[in-house]
Formats: sequence, structure tokens, C-alpha cells
Amino acid sequence: MSRRISSSESAVVSRAERDIRSRLEGYELDFRSMSAVSNIYRAGSAVRNHMERTVLSDHDLSWVAFTVLWVLWIWGDQETGHVAAEAGVTKGTLTGVIKTLQGRRLIRRLPHRDDRRRVSIGLTRAGTRLIESVFPEFNRHETLAVNGLTRAEQDELARLLRKVLATMSADDSSGDD
Repeated sequence: MSRRISSSESAVVSRAERDIRSRLEGYELDFRSMSAVSNIYRAGSAVRNHMERTVLSDHDLSWVAFTVLWVLWIWGDQETGHVAAEAGVTKGTLTGVIKTLQGRRLIRRLPHRDDRRRVSIGLTRAGTRLIESVFPEFNRHETLAVNGLTRAEQDELARLLRKVLATMSADDSSGDD
């Protein structure tokens, strides 16, 4: 049977996880951690793919382009390095997204007043109108994604994922010596 681990059926995924444990028997591995991280990855990918297919494609936006618009909408004009960090992409990847969004006249480049090497970006009126029209639909699909959870479970999931993020952030920063 193919697509075992990527199945949307809980019983199929549980069976796949048992198959993995069986195949890797004899290795000293933490299967509980492997299962948790695998499920974080697969859930995130499933949500992203759903959003790109059902919401963002109608507006010719990628996940990263949407995220850039959203960051600028929430926090206003930002230096590109900050936007790249918020979007979880490299500055190089962001450069291509900026070119695309700028070509569509959704964002504008703003020169830094003290350092000509640094650039900020901001929304244009068209960019603001687009994100204001897309976000309510996006949020309806966020609601759909967690519809199987109670409000308390949604709060708990968000809390637990923030803990995972904090752990990874602390680990990443410990290598910055």
C-alpha cells in the first residue's frame, strides 16, 4: 500500500508508524520524538498545500508571497532581512518574491535613509486591498484545518507548538557562538 505515512486516516498513519518501528528495530531511536516531528511536518505541509490550492491560487499567490503581504500588513514597512526571517525564507528567496510582488504593484521598495545597502519594503494600496480581501477567506480555512479540535485543544496545540518552536530557537541560537 502506498502513501501510508501521508494518509489522512489516523488508523493508516498508526499502522505506518508501527511498520517504521518494525523496520528500524534494533536501532537506538526515539520513536515517540520521530512520530511527533513527522506529524508536525506532515500537518504543516497539509495545511500549506491546502491553503495554496484552495485560497492563494485564486489570487496568484504562493505561501511565501502571502506571508510577506501579511507581515507588511500587520507590522508595516519592514527591512527585507526582518521580512525574510518572519517568512522563514532566505534573503535570496525573498528577493525573487519581492520582484514578483513589486511587478504586480503589491509592494514597493523603500531606501534606507542611513544605509544605502539596506532596503525596506511596504505595501502599496493594491497590496493592502489584496491582503484585506484574501485574509478573511484564509482564516476561514485556518478554522477548517482545526475544526476537529475543541477550542481547548486548539489552545493546547498552539501552546505545545510554541514550546517546540522555543526549543528549536534556543538550539539554533546556541550554535551562534
